[in-house]
Amino acid sequence: MTESKAPGTSDAEQSDQDDQTAQQRDEETGQAEETSENELAAAGGGRAATNDAHSDEHEHGSPVRSAALTLVIGALGVVFGDIGTSPLYALQTVFSIDNGAVRPTEGDVYGVVSLMFWSITIVVSIKYVSVVMRADNQGEGGVMALIALIRRLMGQAQTRSRAIVLLGVLGAALFYGDTLITPAISVLSATEGLEIASPSFSHLVLPLALVILTGLFAVQKFGTSKVGALFGPIMIVWFAVLAVTGLHGIFRTPRVLLGVLPTYGARFVFDHPYIAFVAVGAIVLVITGAEALYADMGHFGRKPIVKAWFFVVFPALALNYLGQAALILDEPKSVSSPFFLLVPDWAQIPLVILAAMATVIASQAVISGAFSVTRQAMQLGFLPPLTVRQTSEHEGGQVFLPVVNSLLFVGVIGLALSFRSSDRLATAYGVAVTGALLIDTVLLLVVARVGWKWHWWKVTLAGVAFGGVELAYFSGNLVKVFHGGWFPLVVAATMFTIMTTWQRGRHIVTTKRIGLEGKLSDFITKLRDMQLPRVPGTAVFPHPTKETTPLALRASVQHYGVLHENVVIVSARPSTKPTVPVERRLQVDDLGLHDDGISHLTLHYGFSESPDIVAALRQACREGLLEVDLNPETASYFVSKATLQQTSNPNMIRWRKYLFITLSHNAINPADYLGLPSDRTVVLGTALDV
Repeated sequence: MTESKAPGTSDAEQSDQDDQTAQQRDEETGQAEETSENELAAAGGGRAATNDAHSDEHEHGSPVRSAALTLVIGALGVVFGDIGTSPLYALQTVFSIDNGAVRPTEGDVYGVVSLMFWSITIVVSIKYVSVVMRADNQGEGGVMALIALIRRLMGQAQTRSRAIVLLGVLGAALFYGDTLITPAISVLSATEGLEIASPSFSHLVLPLALVILTGLFAVQKFGTSKVGALFGPIMIVWFAVLAVTGLHGIFRTPRVLLGVLPTYGARFVFDHPYIAFVAVGAIVLVITGAEALYADMGHFGRKPIVKAWFFVVFPALALNYLGQAALILDEPKSVSSPFFLLVPDWAQIPLVILAAMATVIASQAVISGAFSVTRQAMQLGFLPPLTVRQTSEHEGGQVFLPVVNSLLFVGVIGLALSFRSSDRLATAYGVAVTGALLIDTVLLLVVARVGWKWHWWKVTLAGVAFGGVELAYFSGNLVKVFHGGWFPLVVAATMFTIMTTWQRGRHIVTTKRIGLEGKLSDFITKLRDMQLPRVPGTAVFPHPTKETTPLALRASVQHYGVLHENVVIVSARPSTKPTVPVERRLQVDDLGLHDDGISHLTLHYGFSESPDIVAALRQACREGLLEVDLNPETASYFVSKATLQQTSNPNMIRWRKYLFITLSHNAINPADYLGLPSDRTVVLGTALDV
């Protein structure tokens, strides 16, 4: 595994790195902005477009077809776990709400299954799979990708842009609430099948769920591709079982197929408006996982996800929901557990085992999505730099974040121990999900209007179709707030506070630091006037830009009163490609400072590579790129690091300053990331007031 995200040594350096990275990605994609689709691609989506083009170019080659099939199977094993396990509890929850307000009558069953079918069709098939997934940021999906597009399309200075970005941050915060609940409710719903098969096993439900959850988070370090390869075949079996058991129920009661007609859903709403209002709080469970599906796009690309959805997942889900509805029509008492009662007694234990494995995969979907969203939030400056491990040499979106994994594990285990059953957790589910769906719709409409140049009538139609359904579901879930729905809202509020605090504090520190850095040319002019003594050897200063002066260089001159004979400033810039050829890895920038013994070297590295500065200097020496006598093994390395001090300055509330400083202390050590030798690395701090 390799590290994939360059953690800036300071907030200002990270800001510069972000700007340079965005500029370089635009240059590499080289996409013309002649059509609305190209405008979006220029704003993001470079890697996804590259992958799709590569696939199309070699579609007749068997190795490429094999690789495409592998991605589809992997997507089944990661992306669709959440939405694919909703049949375990969705229909059962609908008929248990409000002490059985929804009855197992023909009218209610048809109405519920109709609303379920069309919810999946409109929200997942049309909105997310067909529309939203076309909006990506360098192949990455999720709400943060939409934020990145809006920033580029509208500009960061506009008031409207800032408000929309904050709305997107709230959507990301709501997604974290969903991420905590999904593993707990999914695994508990599967292990509770033991009670259906044999009530004597009821005492094993919670302990078994805890063991499964612990194992799930333990395997995350092996990477999404390996987890997907392991879980993919299991999910193929799972969706096959969903389809077969659903068909069995439909064959017993074929008239249930009438439930796909939208008129039954409309009649259910008009005949029982209050019951329908309450019921949508549970019906929404069929679309939980749609946001994770989009957030996981960076792990596999758009095409494998689309193929897996339309050819495998959607048909299997539709058949199973119809099969469960048919069973309820035939045997009304089966509303207690229609999923497990859909199979014979002898098959219930094997189905519990399969369901347990499938719910582990459901949890994987949101966990992988949380990794992607967190990394994107770091890139956009809403979270501090954390350790990110690249787990694939071919897919830049496949990453593992140890800190996020640990925090999720603690939160999920705490939830399972607190609520102890899927029924109780179901009351907490839905508020965060529907809120995130609504926010995605708002952001999508902005991208469609500004980036895709949709006409107003088209934007309005999409808003009514998508937003109308989701607003109804969000309203229906508000009644859950005092019955557990408060939990994801608290999580969302906490994450929103953290993200906005870091973004605000980062802006303050960046402004101060840029003022301290000053122009490199001005600093060199001052050095010439000072006529400092030069000491033998080479000093290397990692710094993200050639325009400003590394603070470590300023501090070195100030404290030591000398300057090394040779000074090399190295800027490491990430690429959107997995690897960068050796011959294109290094670039020497002529700053006109050779007479002063100062050189600037730019290191380009791929997203599956580490920015090893020492190795880059060795290569530069071999190729004679630098006009200095440099030995990387004896050079000294100087890293700048800002030390934040809390003041009474009214630029931010005191408690938010404390939070910002605490977050900054947990950022990754830049020297470790850059591969600098600890015995020859000097960290020079600069005090900055916040």
